[in-house]
Amino acid sequence: MSAGRAVGLLLGVAADAALGDPRRGHPVARFGRAAQTVEKTLYRDDRSAGVLHVGVLVGGTAVLGALVQRTVRCSPVLEAAATGVVTWAVLGGTSLADEGTAMARLLEAGEIDAARERLGNLCGRDAAVLDGQGLARATVESIAENTSDAVVAPLVWGAVAGIPGLVAYRAANTLDAMVGHRSPRYREFGWASARLDDLMNLVPSRFAAALTAVCAPVVGGSGGGAWRTWRRDATAHPSPNAGQIEAAFAGALEIRLGGRTIYGHVTEQRPIMGEGRTADAGDVTRSVELSRLIGTVTGVLAATAAVLRRR
Repeated sequence: MSAGRAVGLLLGVAADAALGDPRRGHPVARFGRAAQTVEKTLYRDDRSAGVLHVGVLVGGTAVLGALVQRTVRCSPVLEAAATGVVTWAVLGGTSLADEGTAMARLLEAGEIDAARERLGNLCGRDAAVLDGQGLARATVESIAENTSDAVVAPLVWGAVAGIPGLVAYRAANTLDAMVGHRSPRYREFGWASARLDDLMNLVPSRFAAALTAVCAPVVGGSGGGAWRTWRRDATAHPSPNAGQIEAAFAGALEIRLGGRTIYGHVTEQRPIMGEGRTADAGDVTRSVELSRLIGTVTGVLAATAAVLRRR
């Protein structure tokens, strides 16, 4: 059955590269709507309600994934097909690259207002206060973080745990995006979602940072710079995971990331990661190229690990 899982992971990576996200009825969007309904029932301003919220949604999704896995494991062909469809549904590499490419073109053309409007497709920052360099920096940071969250981590969990791992990870990551931030409403209720997402990304984020150093020279970046900046600057970031790959991207592209960051509900003064100049449109393009390469390499490694794991 290991061959079925491995082939399925590769099929999912190929489908994401060729097709991008499903056009209609995206499973992640449906999960988000279900999560909103559950939240309306369970919400209270305390952590215990948040733990129950996570248990129902992530636990329920994992059980559903396990049932599918059990149903198809009798046939390598069925397992490959089911794993491929699920992998395609949970990956976001092509959509991420498309958004990054669109941002690079707008910034290159000096269309700052249009770039501000588009930034919301990548992150929740207050784009109105950002100039061209600020938008470029925000885009590179978002591409880096989402390369780990939306590409590397799902494939790692898919290699380790198959379909249940794929869907449980995507459920946890989606909940973190929905309620895992420190707004007044979610400071307590979203605590469990944020901590679970941190836990599930501990290994994948560091693996993604290491791959950044390996892949950087292929896109004209600095492998040594990625490694040094990752080891030196990652732990200064407020996130135990986002800082890993953001620092590695900063070193790989030989730019500075971090600094004043404004979201709708909070302003943070993040530490500077990397050295040299600030990001520009060209760095956005290079970050997209690096993200694509990391995704491809991760797919191959995940499939290999799936085969070796059951020998």
